[in-house]
Amino acid sequence: MKNKVVVIIGGSKGIGKGVVDAFTNLGAIVHSISRDNCDITDPEQIYSYFSKLDKVDILINNAAINYCKPIEEITLNEWNSVIDTNLTSFFFIIKTCLPLMKEGSKIVNVSSIAGRSKSLVSGVHYTSSKAGLIGLTRQLAQELGPKGININCVCPSQTLTPMLEQSMTKTQIRELSKNIPLRRIAQINEIVKPILFLCSDDASYIHGACLDINGGQL
Repeated sequence: MKNKVVVIIGGSKGIGKGVVDAFTNLGAIVHSISRDNCDITDPEQIYSYFSKLDKVDILINNAAINYCKPIEEITLNEWNSVIDTNLTSFFFIIKTCLPLMKEGSKIVNVSSIAGRSKSLVSGVHYTSSKAGLIGLTRQLAQELGPKGININCVCPSQTLTPMLEQSMTKTQIRELSKNIPLRRIAQINEIVKPILFLCSDDASYIHGACLDINGGQL
């Protein structure tokens, strides 16, 4: 990864920060986009950010927001906010980033077990956005494959991040762990390492895949 130009969306905390730290330690040139330096739902800010870069070797789309509510309590504005942040922004980020990428570049989208199946606590807007991210990945695999650009996504289950701690109580986390075959919640590093693998040359023939990182959950 030495001197690879890596852009990480949502790199200020949780899994994103773990990815930032890992790439930095491997000698990559890391650009981290977070709420502090760019509103990813604003196309003009995205365009401005990428216009300052000469190339991008690796793009990690990780940012997400969530409201833990049943459908009866979700407003249309909240639905739009989650979809715009968790899905629409990644469409435009990838579209804007592609001219800076060449053969051998990598894209990894961070979806969720919620997008694969369902969520125990998250709202339907979050689950829908994460399922949409899987569809985005698979369709772009068809379009980007001939260009030699690998795109994949990972589907982590519940991970010990600040977002999880805000979404679930300690009691809920303990109860959830009992139903996971490995009997525990994932650590951040256990999500980061598979992402690094998908960005490596060892994963050159993995394309359009959705890698489950969920401790055996169905």
